[in-house]
Amino acid sequence: MNDAESRATLMDLTQYLAARSVLGFMNSFPIEANLSTAAAIGRLVHRLNRKRRQRATEHVRWCFPRLPDAEVERIVVRSYEHMIQLFLVDSIAAPRRISADAWPRYIELTDLGPVIDLLLHGQGLVMLTGHCGNWELLACLLAALGYPVHALARPIDNPLINRWLLGIREARGTRIITKWGAIPVVQDVVRRGGRAAFIADQNAGDQGLFVPFFGRLASTYKSIALLAIRYRVPVVAGGAFRISHGFQYRLTVSDIIRPEEWEGHEDPIFYITARYNRAIEVMVRSHPEQYLWIHRRWKSRPRFEREGRPFPDRLRAKLESLPWMTPSELSRIIESSGRRSDEPSDRTDSPPSD
Repeated sequence: MNDAESRATLMDLTQYLAARSVLGFMNSFPIEANLSTAAAIGRLVHRLNRKRRQRATEHVRWCFPRLPDAEVERIVVRSYEHMIQLFLVDSIAAPRRISADAWPRYIELTDLGPVIDLLLHGQGLVMLTGHCGNWELLACLLAALGYPVHALARPIDNPLINRWLLGIREARGTRIITKWGAIPVVQDVVRRGGRAAFIADQNAGDQGLFVPFFGRLASTYKSIALLAIRYRVPVVAGGAFRISHGFQYRLTVSDIIRPEEWEGHEDPIFYITARYNRAIEVMVRSHPEQYLWIHRRWKSRPRFEREGRPFPDRLRAKLESLPWMTPSELSRIIESSGRRSDEPSDRTDSPPSD
């Protein structure tokens, strides 16, 4: 027992026993029935969770301004269903189903040839996904294939539940690195030719690097780009998305950013960070109902916005240098930065207030 577990409270123990009991009971039913139950719970949480429901709705409207209200509502409800299915069912089912011999029954692979080539050559990799689909499944599969992944994760506040879920995740070979003091560990993994995995659409706070995400600047950690540049390793963006009512997923690669593609760029950190944000956006656009829309992705704002100053010419030049940037997208980014974050949003042209 570690120090955190020795400080567990009675509430921690109660939550832990309740979680073990509920999930143990659910394991006695077929996974399809459990997914249906979890979806019903998701719909209930959506109905009761007014503040986060409103935030999710604003986010979907901003990202998909041409969708009718009924489709926006469908995406938001389905995202709640997916979130609860992921936490209550898939997080427990995945490590038990994804083994070296059983994984083809549950996972369909697409576009993974280049990644497999990198693995076969012993290439160190920085791998990332977003809060979309099943963000732990790729690490599970690679571990089952003999390529264990070191994944960065924040510990769960309840130390007993944290130890339990950590054991489930690591039972099949995934190695979890806690965020606290993780940098030297991650550097060592990549330096030795290993694979480090990140959930890369976290809000990085006021000091993060602001790059576009769905037409609005979003604070993003620079650590992924710095790691890739320092050790000259590719950045692989991919995801796993449910393709049926049961435990059936399709793994896709959204982008591979190779060293030779950023080395000639004037600001390689900005280029890598903006490009992998774009890769996550592509995945979200393909499966918007499987994204965590309650996530406060645009919470932090750049300093010039907070101070009410004009859009910086230097930042505009950096955005214009991105090969995929279009004039209309650039205009939307600049216009959204001209609005105060506390202004009410409407359905087409105001950014989410977060």
